[in-house]
Amino acid sequence: MSTEDDSKPPVPDPTASEAEGAQTAPAYARAGVDLDHDESFIDDVKDIVKSTFRPEVLSSIGGFAGLFKTPERYKDPVMVAATDGVGTKLKLAAQIGRFDTVGIDCVAMVVNDLIVQGAEPVIFLDYLAMGKLERRLASDALRGLAEGCKRAGCALLGGETATMPGMYAEGEIEMVGFSVGVVDRDAIIDGSTIRDGDALVGIASSGFHSNG
Repeated sequence: MSTEDDSKPPVPDPTASEAEGAQTAPAYARAGVDLDHDESFIDDVKDIVKSTFRPEVLSSIGGFAGLFKTPERYKDPVMVAATDGVGTKLKLAAQIGRFDTVGIDCVAMVVNDLIVQGAEPVIFLDYLAMGKLERRLASDALRGLAEGCKRAGCALLGGETATMPGMYAEGEIEMVGFSVGVVDRDAIIDGSTIRDGDALVGIASSGFHSNG
């Protein structure tokens, strides 16, 4: 008895190949995530974030992590980190279909927590999530983040844009920010010098802001 397998290999279904050939990751596409569409968004990201870069940035967008050199003017540098989100103002942004300003709020919510401890914000990372990548919406959100970073003087060093079908309604996003600042050890503000009689200064809001 012959031990060879006389059966013929299955003939590929040309229809299936054509249907899936347009997608480099058909399994993802069937789950609702178009990697071809999403990956091409990186080119848009690069153009937006480059305007925020500082001389200390040592990496480009698209790597596993961002690289940043501690500014040399600090003699005894202490790193200060914070994270926060925009909160329910994102609902208002979705209602009016405008996301180019909430990024500024996101940066402010985070870097303010660094500034009050005496730190200079130097890098910022963002996290955006939506059910399906809507490039106009995501680009607007990133432009707002970039504008916030330029106002704060920090580099938008990297981030994550996640698409999760079924998790978010159409036209809505989640936005979270992370920032690191630096301060000389002897310049840290920790509240230890607060005394009775110190003045508390309030600044009027310039518009509808996130809490804080």
